[in-house]
Amino acid sequence: MTGPAPRIVVLDYGSGNLRSAERAVARTGADVTVTSDLRAAAAADGLVVPGVGAYAACMAGMERLGAGPVIARRVAEGRPVLGICVGMQILFETGVEHGVETKGLGLLPGAVTRLTAERIPHMGWNTVAPADGSVLLDGLPDDARFYFVHSYGASDLFALHRAGARVTTATHDEPFAAVVEMGALSAAQFHPEKSADAGFGLLRNWVAGL
Repeated sequence: MTGPAPRIVVLDYGSGNLRSAERAVARTGADVTVTSDLRAAAAADGLVVPGVGAYAACMAGMERLGAGPVIARRVAEGRPVLGICVGMQILFETGVEHGVETKGLGLLPGAVTRLTAERIPHMGWNTVAPADGSVLLDGLPDDARFYFVHSYGASDLFALHRAGARVTTATHDEPFAAVVEMGALSAAQFHPEKSADAGFGLLRNWVAGL
């Protein structure tokens, strides 16, 4: 990496593996800050939106902080945002958990719903089928494995393709979106920070694109 290190904010809205995400992104050589300061989130070269737990709880934290408009404005202005795990899921229009529908940020089309798999949650290492032209997975081996832990996912791949997104899929009885790349907005259902060299490669590619 040449020149000044990119300034990246890991958004603290009350949900997420903040410190592990911070450490993983910092490994790329970026200057990383964990904060709930929306001015810092707006000004950063890159914004990471983590998330673990329930969709509704993550959205409640997002709304308490008032971070949704900041994220939407960044995307509209072409300024990079990376969602991770439930931080990816809340980028969609809605999430449905236990029969309750929760409105998401609406930056990606479709709903996040329970996986229709025999074994739930989908937990452990899995391979992916990279989208043609994927920037985040560029240079990674075809058999790269990533660490997943989730019971819900974005399975309406048609809506994503129709919106012009590059969609990398993984399969757990059915295909679902593992990585989405659409303009300045990127998202990963798996945990890059828990995915060893493959996860580091994805984060390195994202930081290099800033």
